[in-house]
Amino acid sequence: MPSPRHDSLINLFRDRPELAVEILRDLLGQDLPVTPLVRLENTTFNTRPSDDIEADLVLALGPPAAPAHAIIVEIQQDKSKNPRQLARYAAALWLLLGCDVTVLVVCPDARTAEYYARPIDSGLSGYRLQACVLGPDGIPAITDPQQAAARPELAAMAVMVHGRQRKVVEAFAAALAELPDDHAPKYYEHAYSMSAPEVRRLLEEIMTSTTWPVYSPFAREHYSRGLEEGKAKGRAEGKAEGKAEGKAEGKAEGKAEGKAEGKAEEAARLVLLVLAARGLEVPDDVRARIASCADLGRLESWATRAVTVPTVHDLFGETDEADR
Repeated sequence: MPSPRHDSLINLFRDRPELAVEILRDLLGQDLPVTPLVRLENTTFNTRPSDDIEADLVLALGPPAAPAHAIIVEIQQDKSKNPRQLARYAAALWLLLGCDVTVLVVCPDARTAEYYARPIDSGLSGYRLQACVLGPDGIPAITDPQQAAARPELAAMAVMVHGRQRKVVEAFAAALAELPDDHAPKYYEHAYSMSAPEVRRLLEEIMTSTTWPVYSPFAREHYSRGLEEGKAKGRAEGKAEGKAEGKAEGKAEGKAEGKAEGKAEEAARLVLLVLAARGLEVPDDVRARIASCADLGRLESWATRAVTVPTVHDLFGETDEADR
């Protein structure tokens, strides 16, 4: 069953099909036709007259009527797939499109990459497939924010593989600030979904220390509005209390308390809004826990996680559970 990492990697290639061409040319040294035409193909193709087989992603280079080259992209996190299946994919697609086929296998694990990098005997005399394999050693550790901004897909993959190096995550976070608002959240979510738990925590730490602690347009809008409403509420309550008591001290305290309370309330509302927008069901006990939290830092951390967590219960980290 596909994992979040598998799906995020496939979505990276699906969102920008040229990425597979760039990896094969720039990182793996493959000679491919020069053409601006790169399109997604149906991932299910028939072996005629056998059964339908389905690859993770299929790309075609060149015009539809006369494709110049085809690329099959496979994401392999373990050795569960028989390598001969890759040879079947290539042969069936060659029959279907009538052009040369390259199989690109992306493996986040080094041992898995080594396994699929071996020549594949198909069982048919004279037909031996050599897949192009991109393993962790082939993904550069991008520590330059400008390079990360120029190639955000590769930067997201660098976080997945090299994210334990703080400079890699910092470069990726800095690059997000240079990307359009509708692109940055997508790459952040890809990187977050593909990464190990400790890398996710580092991502959260670095992102919450930046200007926008919640990196998605929806969350950003509601977070900013919540802060403004919290400030307004704090000012109003501070003025009212200061006027009633007739003391500047009371006014200042009222402002501070109201401002803090308003921020916490709006941050809690933001967490619930993001979860609702993603269609995640929030049990009553979880809703009460979020609404009653007065720790703004913790609420901001939950708001960041709410953008990408697969379930509501993944919102809370080990520290949250220990403090309960």
